Formats: sequence, structure tokens, C-alpha cells
Amino acid sequence: MGKQISAKDVSALRNRTGAGMMDCKKALQETGGDVDKAVELLRAKGIAKAERRAGRSAGEGTIGSYIHHDGRLGVLVEVDCETDFVARTEDFQNLAKELALHVASANPIAVSAEEVPADLVAKERAIFEAQAKESGKPQAVWPKIVEGRIKKFYQEQVLLEQPFVRDDKITVADLVKRVAAKVGENVVVRRFVRFKVGEE
Repeated sequence: MGKQISAKDVSALRNRTGAGMMDCKKALQETGGDVDKAVELLRAKGIAKAERRAGRSAGEGTIGSYIHHDGRLGVLVEVDCETDFVARTEDFQNLAKELALHVASANPIAVSAEEVPADLVAKERAIFEAQAKESGKPQAVWPKIVEGRIKKFYQEQVLLEQPFVRDDKITVADLVKRVAAKVGENVVVRRFVRFKVGEE
């Protein structure tokens, strides 16, 4: 017989994940009462649910802001969700602030890969193709080299693809999915603007 699941364990798991009581109890039963494993299980399920919600309309939201202490760098980020209730939650407000700080630090050029101007991608691709030709490697592997470098370009330059500045083991997209899983709504990073004194 497996370990008895106590109300205290269920409550502790709920506090850590924000999941419902029944989901917490079921996760503890599935993991034999291991709270850490249950947290991982619930996060995985929550992120999967968040991905299914991605098509839903996100017409509410907030603007996150960051002004650097010297007053020479500022960022505004619009993050949207489905309801005004979620827009006012601490988790959602914190996400907007964290994203503004990330944009200030990482200086992305677009929210997603689809938003990177086509002429810029073409220019980068041409450079990578020339580098592949000069690499001395067989012609058959050149396209793979180019695609690898394009992927790296997106990881360095695109907000959702970038490693999160506070935890480089996850991407910004992963962070957004975690919050979407926790609040139970579609969460969308709509746009951002970054100002630095002296820069065009």
C-alpha cells in the first residue's frame, strides 16, 4: 500500500504550484507522496495546458516598465492575458516587470522569430553561407551549418528565444509558459520598446 496522502501535503503542494486541490492530490498519488516529483508533474501538465490555450484571445493585460538607476535606459513591455482579473494578479504583474528588466539587459530586436525583418534574416543568412563556404567543410554540410547559425542568431536576438537573464537554464518563452500555466490563461508578449540615451 502506498504512502497515505495527508491534507498538509496537498496544501503544501498547492501553495508551491497554484494547482487545484484535486490535481494536487492526484499528483501526489501518482508520485507516491513525493512532493518535489509532484511539483515537476504538475508544472509539466500545466505547461501542456498553457500551450493548448495559446490560440485563445488575449485582450487584457498590463505594461511592465524598467528605468535604469542612471536614468539613461528605459523599457516598456506590453504583456496580455484573457481577463482583467489575471492582469491584476501578482504573478502576472511580476512577469511584466521581469520581462522589462530582461529587455533592458538582453536588448532583443523582436518579440518572436516571425517578427525579425526578412531583409535582416537574408543578410545574416548570406554572411553564414559565405562562412560555411570558407570553413573547409564538405559542401553537403553547408546548409546544416547555416541553419545552426540562424538558430543561434534567433537565440541571441529574439526575446522569446533568449535565455532568461535571471535563469539561463530556461528561455523567456519557457518563463511565459510557466506563468500562463499558473494563472490558467493564454499569456502573450505583445510588444516592447527600449530607449537608451544617445541611441537612435
